Amino acid sequence: MKYHEAADRLYDLGRFGIRPGTASTADVLAHLDGPHESVDAIQLAGSNGKGSTARMLESILRAAGYTVGLYTSPHLEDMRERIRVDGRPIPKAAVSEFVAACDEYLTERGADGASPTFFETTTAMALWHFAREDVDYAVMEVGIGGKEDATSVVDPVASAVTSVALEHTTVLGDSVPEIARDMAHVAPPAEENRLVTATDGEALDAIREVATDVVTVGDGVDPSTDPDDRPDVHVTYEGRVSHAESAVTIDLSGHPTRPHADAVESRMAAIGAHQAENAGVAVALARQLADVSVEELRTGLRRAHWPGRFEVMDDAPLVVLDGAHNPAGCERFADALSTFAYDDLHLVVGVMHDKDYGEMVAALPTPDAVVACRPTTDRSVDPAVLARLFEREGVDDVRTISAVRDGFEHALAQAEPGDAVVVAGSLYAIAEARTHYTLSGVQTRVRDLTDARETLERANVTDKGVWRMRGKAVHRTVHLRLQERQAAYLKQELLSLGGECALSGLQREEQLVEAVCMGTLAQYRRLIEKLDAQPYGLAAVGEDLRGTLGIADPTDGDTGAARDEGDSGAGPRGPNPRGPDVTGTEYPWGEAPAVMGIVNVTPDSFHDGGEYDDVDAAVARAESMVDAGASLIDVGGESTRPGAEPIPVADEIDRVVPVIERIRELDAAISIDTRKAAVAEAALDAGADIVNDVSGLSDPEMRFVAAEHDATLIVMHSLDAPVDSDREATYDDVVGDVLADLSETVLLAERAGLDRERIVVDPGLGFGKSKPEEFELLDRIGEFRTLGCPILIGHSQKSMYDWVGQDAGERLESTVAATVLAVDRGADIVRVHDVPENVAAVETALATRDPAGYATRRQNRGDST
Repeated sequence: MKYHEAADRLYDLGRFGIRPGTASTADVLAHLDGPHESVDAIQLAGSNGKGSTARMLESILRAAGYTVGLYTSPHLEDMRERIRVDGRPIPKAAVSEFVAACDEYLTERGADGASPTFFETTTAMALWHFAREDVDYAVMEVGIGGKEDATSVVDPVASAVTSVALEHTTVLGDSVPEIARDMAHVAPPAEENRLVTATDGEALDAIREVATDVVTVGDGVDPSTDPDDRPDVHVTYEGRVSHAESAVTIDLSGHPTRPHADAVESRMAAIGAHQAENAGVAVALARQLADVSVEELRTGLRRAHWPGRFEVMDDAPLVVLDGAHNPAGCERFADALSTFAYDDLHLVVGVMHDKDYGEMVAALPTPDAVVACRPTTDRSVDPAVLARLFEREGVDDVRTISAVRDGFEHALAQAEPGDAVVVAGSLYAIAEARTHYTLSGVQTRVRDLTDARETLERANVTDKGVWRMRGKAVHRTVHLRLQERQAAYLKQELLSLGGECALSGLQREEQLVEAVCMGTLAQYRRLIEKLDAQPYGLAAVGEDLRGTLGIADPTDGDTGAARDEGDSGAGPRGPNPRGPDVTGTEYPWGEAPAVMGIVNVTPDSFHDGGEYDDVDAAVARAESMVDAGASLIDVGGESTRPGAEPIPVADEIDRVVPVIERIRELDAAISIDTRKAAVAEAALDAGADIVNDVSGLSDPEMRFVAAEHDATLIVMHSLDAPVDSDREATYDDVVGDVLADLSETVLLAERAGLDRERIVVDPGLGFGKSKPEEFELLDRIGEFRTLGCPILIGHSQKSMYDWVGQDAGERLESTVAATVLAVDRGADIVRVHDVPENVAAVETALATRDPAGYATRRQNRGDST
């Protein structure tokens, strides 16, 4: 079964509405031989905060070394986001396998008039996947309530109720105590694992009627409070420490089952006093489950980034995306926003009709300007209705713009640097606004029919569509991800211009639709002009296409605009110029791809361990590399080869800092290769210019250190560093999956204060990929241009060359060949051990690709011909 067929089958179940009870989910699991019985599940219920708490708990347990499954809802862009193992979405192949195993059963149940719902079936799929992946813990966010929710098919080993507010009253009851009692049924059966809750008052009293063993979490302790009423776990919100983080202190000394003598003083990747309480619940649960150290608790809280939950995307103007979707959530959001200083507030809002949107409007902060929108779902409220409510609240500047993305772009255009732009009302609205930061076209290298077929298949185009379109894709081919109505309109317009557009077999309003566009540059130019005046966010899609293809805006006076089919305006750096233009800057890769020489000051690195592990040898090595043409030197003091043991921070600093101090006057930029923020800071203070983090920001402080020092930051895609040779990752499309992961990592670095031109991406050859996948990454380097960052390829002497018959110590020729390919495909930096040979390879690649431009550069630098 193809993925698009499997996903479509699941989405079809969405026509069955909410149905209380666990029997249907239990029946699906029984059909699969009860995989959930082997899963240690943690249930998180609550009106608000359960998703954020789930993410915090998952992050803490992963920091402690556990393999963790995470089940949440709804998704933002892709159904597979709901089910994750160690942060990775369930593979498409697994979705297909699950649906194939259940297809006949689902048909039989449908014939009996008792089909399971979408949520019931995806809950079963999550537990099935967690069992197959043998997770240590599965963190499961409850859908609605607790007692009759599909997730309650499990007997949890731990559970929590984060908060209680009036919601889903037709299902849960029309009072807070009734709803609290329903939620309290997630309490674990074992007495030693008590229910954790951040509720108080009548909600807490009601919870105690159902769950007698309760751990309470609450803010600080008022000395006048009756000791019997004080929370077991005391949480103090210390306020914001930046626009991206806040500080919290969690006192676990009163935890009745697992007290901790040391208070946890930590930063967290969330803003607001309510998030501090969520953190307290997550920490209390983690301590109840395992002997998690204070450092692991701190690390987990700082790593717990949760898109769309008071997510600060920018600070000039302040841009915040928050999925507040009920009155209580809107109040909490307003409290968090009040800690920021801004001039005018521009609010973009889209709400679901089953919410109390009148009370939500009243609870939101009073805006200076409102754009009411309609998220792409049948459940959304008419924007005119929302507009009228804001007018009643006294807001003068109110307008309706149907598409959320269009409304967001309008608000951004109207805002001054000192203003605030906020999107709120539902996670559906957040998902559409967030595409401003996450979606852009990927220009694919299509050389022949085989490339065309593979490109179409990766986009889940049907077999018939692949056969019909493959001959037309040997053109300018761009892979987009769009809303359903955007995709339909784009296809119609491109066809009218003589181009082609193949859409995924999965076309649903609930999920982004993949579109493979094929045409000439002239056809794309005319398409962009037509999209500029269209609704549904299509003008922004046109701008994405313009950037992807290097088509200049005729209104900006750029004489370098593409003029005909043979001139893409891309220049000598390759067919896709989407990366930042740093020509003429201090960046070593500003004029042409740069060679980075590797200096490992280690006894145990995989290729040259022990050769340069004293200062004099390392300095001499760096000097010889610069003489040979390296414009960057990467100094590392800890091996990341498979099986390597981490070393203490002090030892790593002692290895690298003396070398950096000795070579900082060389005519080359100095990079520190480390996973530790403390080492990076010491190296930058010693004279380094660049931080090369092969762990992809596993240390939460790393991005802030780089930003504070105005350093360039290299982020690599890696599942583990050092590499865990026993851990295999499953990729549906290694390039697409790595792109998606790096996109979020780049956003994190930006939100710490780094400009995108200072963020370099590395696909991570040799880290958690198979050898064929590593060669595919090498071949498709150009697709990483969509991130708008310089690209580094670290391929030197790696075991990937075993696949082509080159053993360790015999891989120089393969490395040189890969350098030529990397430069030809669009790499900005190649990281190598053998500099003279690879400098020659880079020069050869540049001279071949652009002889005239290469001759000009040689003249400019005074080289003899």
